[in-house]
Amino acid sequence: MTKTIIKPTGSAPAVGPYNHAVSIGDLLFCSGQIPLDPATGNLVAGGIKEQTHRVLENIRLILIDQKLTFSHVVKATVFMTNLADFAGMNEVYSQYFTGNFPARSTVQVAALPRGSQVEIEIIAHF
Repeated sequence: MTKTIIKPTGSAPAVGPYNHAVSIGDLLFCSGQIPLDPATGNLVAGGIKEQTHRVLENIRLILIDQKLTFSHVVKATVFMTNLADFAGMNEVYSQYFTGNFPARSTVQVAALPRGSQVEIEIIAHF
C-alpha cells in the first residue's frame, strides 16, 4: 500500500512537523485540528462553540479535499482543556454528524497548541 500525504489547499498551515492527513489503503488519518482561521493562520476568537465549529470546518476542508464527508468518519478523538465545556462542544459536534456518529473518545488535557480550548482528530474510510 502507498502512503499519501494530504495537504489541502485553503487550509491553515500546519503548526509543526506534521501533515494535515495521511491516507493509506482505504483509511484517512487526520492530524488533530485546532481552531485556526485558514485565512489568517490565527486562533479564532470566541469560546468553545466557536472554536469547535472552526475545528470541524478545518476537518471538513480535509474531507472535501479527499472527496469525503463526515459520514465517512469512523473514529474521532476530542481533546479539551476543560471538560466543563463538554456540553457546548457536543452541541456543535453533533451538528456535523447528524446522527451518523463515529466512535469517539474525549480527553481533558492540560494545554493545547496556541492556547486552543479544543482539538479534534479523526479517522475516516474511503
